Amino acid sequence: MLIRMLKAKLHGVHITESELEYMGSITISREILDAAGMLPYEEVLCSNFANGERWTTYIIPTDRPGVIGLNGPAALKGSVGDRLIVMSYCLMGEDEAQMHQPTVLLFNEDNSIKQR
Repeated sequence: MLIRMLKAKLHGVHITESELEYMGSITISREILDAAGMLPYEEVLCSNFANGERWTTYIIPTDRPGVIGLNGPAALKGSVGDRLIVMSYCLMGEDEAQMHQPTVLLFNEDNSIKQR
């Protein structure tokens, strides 16, 4: 049996840009992706602290440091400055799941990593 487990969580990243007229996704800086072990085009679940909105999308990487951008219809789910939780998941067997520890990163207002 496979169990869906939290793989990585970006807790408290701030939206830095929003582009409604763009093919939908969330743009995340490569430095953040690398630290979290997330991959370009990976599916993620996003949640906004300001309004409680939750949505699923995929990651588009950028080389611009500290960027978290909402694109396409997701741009309507938050505003620049809002704090998000971005979560990725993985499937694993029961034995592996019992030993698994997700990567959880906490962020400062400039989207630098506060705590790993």
